[in-house]
Amino acid sequence: MIINKSQRRSRSRSTALGRLEEYELTDTGLVGRTDQELIEVSIYSSNSIRIRMTREEAFQPLQYSVISIPKAGLHQITDTAESLTVKTEDILLKISKSPLRFSFYNTEGQLINEDDAGFGTSWQGEQVTTYKTLQPNEKFIGLGEKTGPLNKRGHGFENWNTDHFGYGPEDDPIYCSIPFYIGVHDAGSYGIFLNNSHKTHFNFGASNNRFSSYSADAGDMDYFFMHDDKVANIISAYSDLTGKIELPPKWSLGYQQCRYSYYPDKKVLSTAQNFRDKDIPADVIVLDIHYMDQYKIFTWDNEKFPDPESMILKLKSLGFEVVVMCDPGIKSEEGYEAFEDGKEKDIFIKYPDGTGYEGQVWPGWCHFPDFTSQKARDWWQNQLKAYTNLGIEGYWNDMNEIATWGQTLPELIEFDMDGEEGSTRNARNIYGMLMAKSTFEGAKEHLKGKRPFNLTRAGFAGIQRYAAVWTGDNVASDEHMLLGMRMLSGMGVSGIPFAGFDAGGFVGNASEDLFARWISMAAFTPFFRGHSNVNTRDSEPWAYGEHTEEISRNYINLRYKLMPYIYSAFQTAAETGLPVNRSLAIDYTQDEKVYQSAYENEYLFGDSILVAPVSSQKLIEKVYFPEGQWYDLFTDQCYDGGKETLLECPIEKLPVFAKASAIIPIQSKVKSTKERPDSTLEIHLYKGKESNSFCYYEDDGSTYGYENGEYHKRSISYNPKERKLKWSKAEGQFTSVFNKAKIYFHGFEAGEITSLMPQKEEYRFIEQLSNFDPLGDEAHGDYSIEVSCIVKDLCTDAFEIKW
Repeated sequence: MIINKSQRRSRSRSTALGRLEEYELTDTGLVGRTDQELIEVSIYSSNSIRIRMTREEAFQPLQYSVISIPKAGLHQITDTAESLTVKTEDILLKISKSPLRFSFYNTEGQLINEDDAGFGTSWQGEQVTTYKTLQPNEKFIGLGEKTGPLNKRGHGFENWNTDHFGYGPEDDPIYCSIPFYIGVHDAGSYGIFLNNSHKTHFNFGASNNRFSSYSADAGDMDYFFMHDDKVANIISAYSDLTGKIELPPKWSLGYQQCRYSYYPDKKVLSTAQNFRDKDIPADVIVLDIHYMDQYKIFTWDNEKFPDPESMILKLKSLGFEVVVMCDPGIKSEEGYEAFEDGKEKDIFIKYPDGTGYEGQVWPGWCHFPDFTSQKARDWWQNQLKAYTNLGIEGYWNDMNEIATWGQTLPELIEFDMDGEEGSTRNARNIYGMLMAKSTFEGAKEHLKGKRPFNLTRAGFAGIQRYAAVWTGDNVASDEHMLLGMRMLSGMGVSGIPFAGFDAGGFVGNASEDLFARWISMAAFTPFFRGHSNVNTRDSEPWAYGEHTEEISRNYINLRYKLMPYIYSAFQTAAETGLPVNRSLAIDYTQDEKVYQSAYENEYLFGDSILVAPVSSQKLIEKVYFPEGQWYDLFTDQCYDGGKETLLECPIEKLPVFAKASAIIPIQSKVKSTKERPDSTLEIHLYKGKESNSFCYYEDDGSTYGYENGEYHKRSISYNPKERKLKWSKAEGQFTSVFNKAKIYFHGFEAGEITSLMPQKEEYRFIEQLSNFDPLGDEAHGDYSIEVSCIVKDLCTDAFEIKW
């Protein structure tokens, strides 16, 4: 067939949606047609609406990210000659009929988001793009693991999972693709999730001043629009769609020590022992690829690790868990059990002619399981018994973009896509997530009631259900350290609460000050791991000299003392989807300062601790305090919000602050999360004008007993007007490890506490103290009281303290 010039031109030109010619109502929205397209509008919740458009006869299923279903009875539809109006409690969607365009308003009639009038949703060949009119002062945050600034206005990004060793501060794409962002402007905020696993592109007003856009190289235009008054609720709405994290084992929240690589087994054991001898808390030793026999997954090097089971038992006796590297490449080697069994079970990806695809990676030429097939996922899960039978409870999914030497996975490779059939084009971005799913579900099954820890480099929307995500092969530099903080904020905004980076930098050598600063910051991140590349300097906390060792010890100790606060934040994440690291844009959305380059790295750790990251080369830094009042965590000095303040920040002291009215629980020093802390729980209360509450949570930290009521949960609330601190009655059947409480008051003036305290027999006034030194062995405050004698059972009964 000869294609003439006009046919070629029509294929290259953009053609937009035409007139809505017909539609019919459904229980959850409507379906309709234009002259070329099938469209569907579905209501998933009062603040979440799905829009689908295709030029095929039916919509293409993508079953891996969205776990929610549309709901009936949440909307009303009004029809006029020019438009349809779909109204929920939170969103008013206006659908213009000719041409077909979508505009979203809040319930007060303010425009939140609208299609570009000229382009709307358009096709160029297979590629489909939705163009949105830029709103005045519009900013864009999120999009998962992305480099660049917090506010991505003026930038463009691509989602195509890519092994990017030593990526630069503006490089894109890298390992993980989360096609979800939040738009913010003067009239409100909204979220867009593009549910398409092909290579996708996001333009936030880059090289134009007319529109933002999102496109997919093929497949449907399938997106969810979310709107709420609060950004936090938009994140929760996205998490309702794509799932929330399961509570991780508590040991995975401790410090993890990794190197590429620790071997032989004596080196692994001596490293663990050094942590104990040097009184530096830690929970995990991570084994990189050198534990394997010639890098072959599910094997051990018999010379370097002759008795892995004995080594693992010794580590457990020291309070350490083991996390092992799991790469997807199966070495093409006759006699290698995993290869032979995989070939027999027919679980490897293939070319269109039926021959197996081979790519080179660490073991040499490899085959790769097709994780888009249930058969391959079942096979992988069964293979994991090689690790779980040894008592291993932690897994690290790496190289799962798929990474191969040459970095060019052929796009014609075929994937099962759970019976829907596909190619690299729509499977690559979900491959890593489905590997993580297989690892997580297999480990969970084999560990018989224990929670596994799972870490991944590659992922897609919904990855939070199966794994923590780390930011890959970062660089030992101040620039990368600060970039990492922004990336974690972006991942938190995008529904990934359990995220982190390689503290100290993976590529290159950190200086003493850089490592010290990085560890102090990483202590306030969800996933806390030190890791370094082969042929770089040793990168344990003691490898940088006594001064850096002491700084590292102090901040790692503080991390463990804050574990009641941190673990409670993770329970909140599992319940609501809200991140542990919270960009200031979540709570202070309309504050222009939080998007400025000088302050974009600042964030809240949990809901009450403000962290201001600082370069290791700066000893004085300007910090921005958002509205309210903020107490220096180390001195109790109080700062008014809405101001920029120049502060001293020697390498020993990271700028960290407690929010006024904060309630922060702290435990005694421990060597690992396995060690039982003292029975007294410290509650640090910071004086404020606003009422506040903290949801305190405990369980055994290792099993799924909490699903059957084996947990301890209660609200601690502060009412400044009534001068009252109140504990609700405990929920759940788990007995708290704490049977005493000591309250520390911060920011209270002389006489406020002492004038009433001695008159109350149920309180025992301890003493007037100087300030809080969380890096030291003893906690301090302005005043403290012991409250163990207030109630018959402090662990379960409701009670209050009034002063």
